[in-house]
Amino acid sequence: MKEFAYIHEHGRVPAALKKLPFLGSFDDEQLDDVLDSSNYVQGEPGDVMIDEGAIDSRIYILLSGEVEVRRQGKLLATIGQTGEVFGELAVVSEDRRSASVVAKTRVVCLAVDQKFLQDIKPREEYPAFYAALYEFIARLTAGRLEATSRQLAKVQNELRLLKAKIAAKRSITLPVKGVKPRAAKRKLPARSRR
Repeated sequence: MKEFAYIHEHGRVPAALKKLPFLGSFDDEQLDDVLDSSNYVQGEPGDVMIDEGAIDSRIYILLSGEVEVRRQGKLLATIGQTGEVFGELAVVSEDRRSASVVAKTRVVCLAVDQKFLQDIKPREEYPAFYAALYEFIARLTAGRLEATSRQLAKVQNELRLLKAKIAAKRSITLPVKGVKPRAAKRKLPARSRR
């Protein structure tokens, strides 16, 4: 993985970056501060962008390529849309990373170091800046929660249908090899006596 400092002329942010949802949350002055605390990160397939269990304070914005989110080696999601954000929980929590993010293809990301950002823009002195940051993260988290809820509802419905099919199959008596099926006992009509 290679990293390069993002160097730009203040007040002149490339239009392509301004269009990214995360960066579009900030006014021009705030955006300059965000970019001052950013690096370009290039990764090759298999490179670990975020290591599960590590302490890391960076938020990543995918500029190109695809990454996989994995927990304990198990694939959770693939991220491949330009502008998608990952690692955003580093802003609100100083916990260890809950999953790894691994480059699936060649990737380029903008990595925003929120610890460095806090050093140059302390929360107490710049509430509007952090309000914009937290608002974006809240919208992102809400969208992911909604998508997860839809997926969970779909899986629950599939499980309900499978249980119904299993119950229906159990109610059918299947022949067992070597055992003759018994004839059902029939009630014969009572004979009349004369």
